[in-house]
Amino acid sequence: MNKSHSIALSKLIDEFNLEVVYSPSEAEKIMIKTPELDRPGLALAGFYDIFDPDRIQIIGRAEHKYLSNLSHEDRAAKIEDFESHNPSAVIITSGLEVYPEFLKASERYGVPLITTPDRTSYIMANMISWLNVQLAPRTTRHGVFIEVYGEGILLLGDSGIGKSETAIELVKRGHRLIADDAVEIKKVSAKKLLGSAPDLIRHYVELRGIGIVDVRRIFGMGAIKEIEQIDLVINLEQWVNGKMYDRFGLQSETVDILDVKVPAVTIPVTPGRNMAIIIEIAAMNHRQKKMGYNTAEEFNKRLMAQLEEHSK
Repeated sequence: MNKSHSIALSKLIDEFNLEVVYSPSEAEKIMIKTPELDRPGLALAGFYDIFDPDRIQIIGRAEHKYLSNLSHEDRAAKIEDFESHNPSAVIITSGLEVYPEFLKASERYGVPLITTPDRTSYIMANMISWLNVQLAPRTTRHGVFIEVYGEGILLLGDSGIGKSETAIELVKRGHRLIADDAVEIKKVSAKKLLGSAPDLIRHYVELRGIGIVDVRRIFGMGAIKEIEQIDLVINLEQWVNGKMYDRFGLQSETVDILDVKVPAVTIPVTPGRNMAIIIEIAAMNHRQKKMGYNTAEEFNKRLMAQLEEHSK
């Protein structure tokens, strides 16, 4: 299910080694809801028409210098007005002095006040990137997610079709498992999806007749991966006699996940087909397409050229 998410301020503090000057309550209870940050130059100057209090406010050298040029009374008034709009948190970067007026206003309005020695551009770029992943829109799909030759392959299909067994065979062949049964998918950009496993079932595979298998302990650390981009979706379905399956690879199929169209292929399953090898070929073929070479199109060009030659 796709829904909005939030993250505790304490995780942000730990991730970036921030120093808390003041917090109105435990940082674990203060939730950040948006990955967007603001440098409140206009707000400090008195313009609040488009001020978003859900955003963390970054005080860098420009804002700090502006405030330093004001009289004590004017600086106190500007900061008072700024924090009365209740931003989610205020971070003062570059090891700049924390004006007493900031601390006083933070205590009055219950606004977390934080400092860092890191430069403004560095902290903003890395914090936005990190928050985009943590707060990304997400959904959960029933399937298996595995890395094959560097490609993130999401296997979908009905229960009992053989997804987990295929994943184990791929792991034995040197590839890496990311998730079995439930795949958590995050949309971290307009075209990028990341897949991972829920904490409870991470590194585990369910094999009917055997039970739960710990892939990390049986096959080693090299057999698992925490997170990977979804590059290709493979739909596994039971072979249906009489159904026309793509034999040349000229058809372009996609699956819509969180409004991102992911390349997809449908592979029929029947006794005797080695699904692990077929998926390896699908992964290599997809990687080849990304590098600019489409075997199906190349073969079709050669076929058309030969037909034209014979028609003369």
